[in-house]
Amino acid sequence: MADMADKPPGTDATPGTGPVTTTADPAGDPGTAPAAEKPLLRNRDFQALWTSEAFAAIAKETAEVAYPLLILATSGSAFYAGAVGSAQLITASLLSIPGGTLADRVDRRMLLITCNMVRVVLLGLFALLIFTENVSPFVIFGVAIGSAACLGISNPTGLAVIKQLVPPSQLTQATAQNQVRYFAATMGGPPAGGSLFAVSRAFPFLSAALAFLVSTVLLLFIRKPLKVENAAPGEKRNAAEGFRFLAGQPVLRLLIVWIMGSNMAFTHTGVFLALIATAESRGASPAFTGMLLSIAGVGGLVGSLVAGPVIKWVRPPVLFLTAAWIGPVAAILLANVSGLIPLGIIVACVFLRGPITSALFLAYLAAMAPDRVQGRVLGAVMFMSMVAAPVGVFGVGAIFDLAGSTWVFTAMAIISGLAALPTLSPHIRKLAPPEEYADTTAAPATDRT
Repeated sequence: MADMADKPPGTDATPGTGPVTTTADPAGDPGTAPAAEKPLLRNRDFQALWTSEAFAAIAKETAEVAYPLLILATSGSAFYAGAVGSAQLITASLLSIPGGTLADRVDRRMLLITCNMVRVVLLGLFALLIFTENVSPFVIFGVAIGSAACLGISNPTGLAVIKQLVPPSQLTQATAQNQVRYFAATMGGPPAGGSLFAVSRAFPFLSAALAFLVSTVLLLFIRKPLKVENAAPGEKRNAAEGFRFLAGQPVLRLLIVWIMGSNMAFTHTGVFLALIATAESRGASPAFTGMLLSIAGVGGLVGSLVAGPVIKWVRPPVLFLTAAWIGPVAAILLANVSGLIPLGIIVACVFLRGPITSALFLAYLAAMAPDRVQGRVLGAVMFMSMVAAPVGVFGVGAIFDLAGSTWVFTAMAIISGLAALPTLSPHIRKLAPPEEYADTTAAPATDRT
């Protein structure tokens, strides 16, 4: 699976055989004595990355909620809003493949800065067009697609950087903290976007451009070089290697199948569109709609705050099985309750599982994959986890226009129930902690369950 230079220190390749001492330092540089690990909160490089990505996440969520609001205000079509949301997800999923390849070939800091600055220019010009009332459906579509392309490229890169900045023993803690920023943005971005939209349709996009600019500046505070190691003679760093790596890991394969189905049913864009369309059909104001989405986002924020302790004290099989079957139960409740606030509360319960399972899954991936292939593996994961989501988003808009919200949530229950079936596999029910799957040998990957 990897050469010796890629292996994390202090872990053994075989579960239950005890730790092995290596000569790699915590950052992964071979040939040096291990340095004393400092607490993650005192790791200035990681915290600079985390803060930068937090501003980027807030910017994304603020703009994301404004797109359907703008479309509904100008065209009144939930179908078109769903089509735009689907196109965004398709673009982000497809671009994650070359994005992962770029993350393994070029300086990762410059790649993140470039993606941020493209969005600063794109959203700033879009806000100006809205101020001057020169916006058409084609312009909205183009801006949304451009932003999604930058997201697809930057997502694998931002996650791949984590392994460069923290020691292997803190990977699970780092991925858990990473979830805080995403779900804090999920909670804070929608109400900010809804409130700003109520004042002026251009404000959500202008504020998003400014947040991406701040994110760019913060990246400059990372002192550690984020260049990738040079390719070995004759080595071809193509995107297919990321997919081949996933194919050789039965645990990751099964979890990816569940993630794909769950994202089809409960991707944030689709769920938010369902809530927005339902709220609009019941006469809710943009500000109230933003508050409803904020209630839904609270679940994700709470989940991100407790992800570390939960992962530490609850066995991985229990976490994955519980998370998988929460989906269909919650969807059935969504189809049968009245009122808007209860919908937000139920969705909050669904989002509660997200940061916990995401942090745990990414910890398994970081432990198994060597740094030289991290970007491509993450690109493959991003693609596979997102590729089914556009179908769900498009379906939300189409089903809502044809049959209403009850059938939207019924479809979510069916899809999420089918997606949960792979978690009943013995590979998942007997899953060991991430540390026991750490990449420590040069031998090809084997199934360790």
